[in-house]
Amino acid sequence: MFRFFNLWFISSLLVSIFVIIPIFTVFTSFFENTSDYYELLKNTFLIEYITNSLILLIFVLIITFLIGTGTAYVVSFYTFPFCNFFKWAIILSFAVPPYIYAYSLTAFFENYGTAFTILKNLFGDGDYNKNIPKFDGMLGAILSISFSLFAYVYILTRASFLYQSQNLIELGKNLGFSKFRSFYKIILPSARPAIVAGLSLVAMETLAEFGAVDFFSINTLTTGIYNSWIAFDDLAFANRISFFLLLFIFALFLLENLSRRNAKYHLNVRSGFKRKEKIKLSRNKSYLAFTFCFLVFFLSFLFPLTQMLYWTIKFPENLFDLNIFILLKNTLYLVSLSSFVLILFSLLSNYGNRVSKSKTLNFMSTLSISGYAIPGVILAIAFITFIAWFDESIVKLLGFTSIKKIFIGSILGLVLVYFVRFYSLAFNGIKSGYEKINISVDESAYLLGYSKRKTFMNIHVPFLRNSLLFIVILISLEIIRELPITLILRPFNFETFATTAYISASEDLLEAAAVPALFLILIASSFILVTSKYILREINE
Repeated sequence: MFRFFNLWFISSLLVSIFVIIPIFTVFTSFFENTSDYYELLKNTFLIEYITNSLILLIFVLIITFLIGTGTAYVVSFYTFPFCNFFKWAIILSFAVPPYIYAYSLTAFFENYGTAFTILKNLFGDGDYNKNIPKFDGMLGAILSISFSLFAYVYILTRASFLYQSQNLIELGKNLGFSKFRSFYKIILPSARPAIVAGLSLVAMETLAEFGAVDFFSINTLTTGIYNSWIAFDDLAFANRISFFLLLFIFALFLLENLSRRNAKYHLNVRSGFKRKEKIKLSRNKSYLAFTFCFLVFFLSFLFPLTQMLYWTIKFPENLFDLNIFILLKNTLYLVSLSSFVLILFSLLSNYGNRVSKSKTLNFMSTLSISGYAIPGVILAIAFITFIAWFDESIVKLLGFTSIKKIFIGSILGLVLVYFVRFYSLAFNGIKSGYEKINISVDESAYLLGYSKRKTFMNIHVPFLRNSLLFIVILISLEIIRELPITLILRPFNFETFATTAYISASEDLLEAAAVPALFLILIASSFILVTSKYILREINE
């Protein structure tokens, strides 16, 4: 047993150390000298960057919590028309990156945009621009990010709701609670680990978002990071701003962990687990549930999809410039390889934390998942910086051949930085599933003669199977949509749908960018449809 304890502990520790290396590079760069841009920014826009970042974060968290938790609750506990359709259809919003949603929002509501064209075709010529609302600036950024990210909360919360016992529903009835009070007092608290995990991912993604806020000209800490590196060539100051983002994320983690230090989320009932029975809504209530889910589905997915489709049909010549097969092959290759690596090592790390119960390992794991808060471009540059230092200081000193070409401008380097960037997503998702497994399950397995390895393979992995499939969706869609890491570290002449769309948009060819953006949405949507249907079949509701 001691041998396996060391094996799990050391393996988990090595995973955490690997993920922390680029983050540590950001921390050490905090003490490097910066250019005059630091003084310029400190005296002008720094407060604005911080304020805008906080406003954006707060409103995005509120909206994603309301939409994600609300839709997850409705489709998990009630029966109404098309409820089985909305279970997986709502996840399709994940196929639309925030910057593509921002393009669609602006193109539809701008002067003489799509809304103007529709009104003109329906009612003839007129001055419709003054009556068309404008969703730009901070409001546009909040809406674009919220409708693109709320699926984090929906997926993880719904996965938690699916395993809630009928005992919880009966407990609320016995206490005389109304449906709303049962939801607020019993159901919602029991799903807290999943909700917090989803909101944590939303928070880190919001802080790291660049495309949408840059498109709407919102000055945030992320735009400050990009400007300090790209415009002023001051990587040290870019890392300094990233350092403050990390501190903010650590503060969120610390406050949340302290608030639920002694909480338990598994059920201790002698009567056993009872699968909940869905409630069939009356006609009026079923209409309200249907309307709510349809509005969320339409605004988050159908709206940007139709806008990209409209541009593609209007400018069909842009289709001939794309090699769809090569872009598809490159994208799916990165997705499959990266997802496998992330799931494998995240499982290893989570189980290592569970069996070792080491405070040191728990601290290292908490530190390692903060990589999601760092913008992709900073992680890519930090990775290049570390490889260059390691090559010069260690490899050449030992007389070995340079390793730069192995890690920089290669698929290996790309997958490694993807691992650092999205490790938080996989780790938190699996951790949320582990919160539902009582430690007494492990103890019973040991009494039956199971080793730690057999307990992990024969008990934990099967229990976490559906959660892992949900996590694969999240990882795959993030990698499909990832832009800066792929741009910087991809091999020569290796393009994906995301990089192709970005290149067109950077050349002010938004109509041409709509074509790869449309294919990106369709490929991601197809992946969601196939996977979510498999998940629903396995759950056998």
